[in-house]
Amino acid sequence: MARPILVLNCGSSSIKYQMIDGDTEQVLAVGLLQKVGDTAGGTLDHEVDGQEFHSDDVYPDHTAGLEAVVAAFAEHGPSLEPVIAVAHRTVHGGRMFQQTTMINDAMVTKLKELYGLAPLHNPPAVAGIEAARAALPDVPHVAVFDTAFFANLPDEATTYAIKHEVADALNIRKYGFHGTSHSYVSKKTAEFLGRDLGSLKQIVLHLGNGASASAIDGGEPIETSMGLTPLQGLVMGTRCGDVDPGLFAYLQRKYGWDVAETDNFLNKQSGMFGLTGKTDMRDVLALIEQGDFDAILGRDVYVHRLVSYIGSYTALLGGLDVLVFTAGVGENAAWVRAAVVGRLAPFGVVLDEEANAVRSKNPRVISSPESRVTVLVVPTNEELAMARETLALLD
Repeated sequence: MARPILVLNCGSSSIKYQMIDGDTEQVLAVGLLQKVGDTAGGTLDHEVDGQEFHSDDVYPDHTAGLEAVVAAFAEHGPSLEPVIAVAHRTVHGGRMFQQTTMINDAMVTKLKELYGLAPLHNPPAVAGIEAARAALPDVPHVAVFDTAFFANLPDEATTYAIKHEVADALNIRKYGFHGTSHSYVSKKTAEFLGRDLGSLKQIVLHLGNGASASAIDGGEPIETSMGLTPLQGLVMGTRCGDVDPGLFAYLQRKYGWDVAETDNFLNKQSGMFGLTGKTDMRDVLALIEQGDFDAILGRDVYVHRLVSYIGSYTALLGGLDVLVFTAGVGENAAWVRAAVVGRLAPFGVVLDEEANAVRSKNPRVISSPESRVTVLVVPTNEELAMARETLALLD
């Protein structure tokens, strides 16, 4: 008998979902609701058994959005009645939540206390949790945290060089994000290569609109690029990544910006968008091919940051067996992979250009046999990882 799990990923204006059979890991349904809160209206796309269903409506909040999702299941299937649990992607668990956790009223209250650590991510996640619990009150709801995989990073990696009493009072430390993806991909890499996970030194590059790197030694992460918030680290679609911390105060002094304006600038108007005017790497590539100076510089900054992290993480790991690309950009932008690996040639990392050019939804090696480091593309599957985590908790 199937044991379906409904996996929800609620963003500030969207609800992504999948229904996955916890036993067979078959995807039973997938959907995306967009433009929550947009008075001009939003869209809902629901797919089941290869059939796609589209609807347009106004979704004033996540409660209305979840009600529309439930209605789509009722109208087009599959039935939600057999669902054994709802899994919620929850970005920031702080120090309170370091593993997949059953949701109750007290837990939701604690999640709200963490809004300050992830103001762009946790509020919509909690809104989705509250809406889903109201829409589906008779099944367990589970929070799967982006930060959980990195909860046991070494103290030397998580500790910022500030006074301990301030850091302790405000829970200031490196938390790391995209942990569900990094965990899934690192395990999938060992499985694909037929290697013992405990024997591998890996660097995983999760490159999407949000981007992060991790150093994983024997299956355990020892470092990651995102920090207290998802703003630290690599150059991203609209986030700046690493900058001089003094930039915050400098912008506020020069422009008279308040905290919210500064935060918005660095989170939503920077990164590749700030450098090139584009967030989609396909658009950036088109500009590069036209000789656009800003796009060329943006590419170089993006690659420079990646190579810097790969170098430092290799040193921390004491060597490197596998370099893995994943997520939207990592899986699909062959030119980004080529640019990064090309910079590693002096260290014996050799790209197989034909293999790199192949588009596939399957894991694949893109390095040459003589390469000192195996380079892979491994598609991530955060929804499946969340379903596995949820089933493990229930069992």
